[in-house]
Amino acid sequence: MTESEDKSIPEIAKGYTQIRLDVDLTNGTITESEVSSEFCRNWIGGYGFAAKILWDEMKPGIDPLSPDNIFVYAMGPFPTTILPTSSKYGVFAKSPQTGMFGMAISSGSIAAQARRAGVNLIVFKGKSPEPVYLVVDDDLRYLVPCKDSVWGKDSWTTEDMIKQEFGDPRLAVLAIGQAGERMSRMACITNDRNRQAGRTGMGAVMGSKNLKAICFRGTKGAQVAHPEEFYKVAKKLIKKANDSPTSKYRDLGTPAGLRIYHELGMMPVRNHSEGTVDDIDKFDGNYLNKNFVVKKVGCSQCPVACDHLAAIPKDHVLYKEYGETYASVDVETCYSFGTATGSFDFPTVIKCIEISDRIGIDGISGGVTAAMACECYEKGLITKEDLGYELPFGSISNLVRFTREMAMGEGFAGEIFGDGTKMAAKRLNEMERGDADLYAIHIKGLELPAFDLHGMSSFAVGESVSIRGACHLRNGAYGLDRDGKFDRFGYDQGEARAKKMIGTEDIYTIVDSFIICKFTRGIYDGNAEMAKVYELVTGLPFSEEFMVKRGEAITNLSKCFNIREGWTRADDHPPRKFFEVAHTRGPNKGVTLQEEGFQELLSAYYKVRGWDPETGIPTKEKLKELGLDFVIPDLGL
Repeated sequence: MTESEDKSIPEIAKGYTQIRLDVDLTNGTITESEVSSEFCRNWIGGYGFAAKILWDEMKPGIDPLSPDNIFVYAMGPFPTTILPTSSKYGVFAKSPQTGMFGMAISSGSIAAQARRAGVNLIVFKGKSPEPVYLVVDDDLRYLVPCKDSVWGKDSWTTEDMIKQEFGDPRLAVLAIGQAGERMSRMACITNDRNRQAGRTGMGAVMGSKNLKAICFRGTKGAQVAHPEEFYKVAKKLIKKANDSPTSKYRDLGTPAGLRIYHELGMMPVRNHSEGTVDDIDKFDGNYLNKNFVVKKVGCSQCPVACDHLAAIPKDHVLYKEYGETYASVDVETCYSFGTATGSFDFPTVIKCIEISDRIGIDGISGGVTAAMACECYEKGLITKEDLGYELPFGSISNLVRFTREMAMGEGFAGEIFGDGTKMAAKRLNEMERGDADLYAIHIKGLELPAFDLHGMSSFAVGESVSIRGACHLRNGAYGLDRDGKFDRFGYDQGEARAKKMIGTEDIYTIVDSFIICKFTRGIYDGNAEMAKVYELVTGLPFSEEFMVKRGEAITNLSKCFNIREGWTRADDHPPRKFFEVAHTRGPNKGVTLQEEGFQELLSAYYKVRGWDPETGIPTKEKLKELGLDFVIPDLGL
């Protein structure tokens, strides 16, 4: 035990409000309770809060779209402080896409206003008998019936209407669109128009509870335990956040990565059939910013401004069809609605993003599902007669039409593809349309983000072991392949790779519990400074050693949640296509993942984690070491 851990834990933790609201939607009651300092320190915020609550309070085996699911809104201790990129929140539940631990994180104004309104944590249970939205207005907390107002409206319109109702543009609103209302398994939650809690179908959980929106407004300030020292550190971090560690995101936004992916052959093209584009000069971050970006936007407490708003030019066919269209374009949707669908046309990407954000589907899952549909069309699994129009790779107007129908759940596109790739493959297989599973690019039911896995042996494991399904934000293993730390075509040094993955994964868990933006992870002088910032704000003893162990504990707890819900080793596996279909050009030409090598790396990851190397289940010894004894009976260990 370090010196800081020997200190007594103060009853009041600064930064946090230590207020939990429990909303029983079934009977419309809202109750308040206090979150202890010990709970705050042990579970930190965001991801950690939710992992503990979902384990403790959710019955195993429930239907994610039933009233029995628990929906958690949570954040950390930093919103409204000057810590850069700290206005972030998370939403958590059992995922309708994966049937496992579901989580999504968003930025914008929400967390700052929620902190001013005096809450850290909201737990929703049950289902409202009619559509409602929740208002947290300082000490006023109430549900507003909305069947005849915003129910049925898209997320942008919902946000505008509620702000107009309150006569306050500062009101922070997170809302679902029509996709969430109809419980599309890939439904997202939108706030500030261009920010989404996108992954794992959290919008569908809100829809299943008849919960249209959550609104925050407040006047309460945050207190910092050691203000003078904190402000010195925070100002240094702000200066660094305005410098080279984040410059690429500020200058070009996340599409700065497009050229790097192309050069490595890891750009997902035509539903991961290839890894490079024909003319990268016309589909990279420079081209996007020069020709389409009209404004750069930053979230509350953010000096980076990675949010690049783009517009469709007046001379484009889609402008003539739809008029003015604006959307926030990031690298994920450049891939999902762009290269993966064979559409190297930024205006098409912009329109598909706008549809996704308004109607409310995850832009990654939506685009990857559209790419699957394009390949199914070209392979003859679906036809023009099914859709009512053609949908080859490289479509423009028809891709936009498909995206809208898919999001709204309309026609053949909505009926088959409206819940993502896993369900689309299941439905096409039931129709005996061919081997649809080959074209379904998902892990555990969650569609892959912007990286092709051919020739990415470390990242193939990193994405596969992600708690929430396919995710590059859990352990950053793509960096091991991108930066040449290990042979990206080989399967050697399994334990060395695993140690790198695990070290990053546990720190990412801390980042998502704090919650701060991963774009600023490089501004801290190591883990020690991250721990110091937490202690300066909260006044809670928090050493680097303790912080890293808590990250490991939270990761393990969410893993145990998945095991309790039926996870097996087979779920930690990339899509078949990466093993069976090779690229025909580029750096990864002729390369496929090798099953034996992949399984060896996977076993090495489990072993280094302290999990059984065969089953991937944490050992009793590891759980006791992390203070997770309470999960052992449920796992039958």
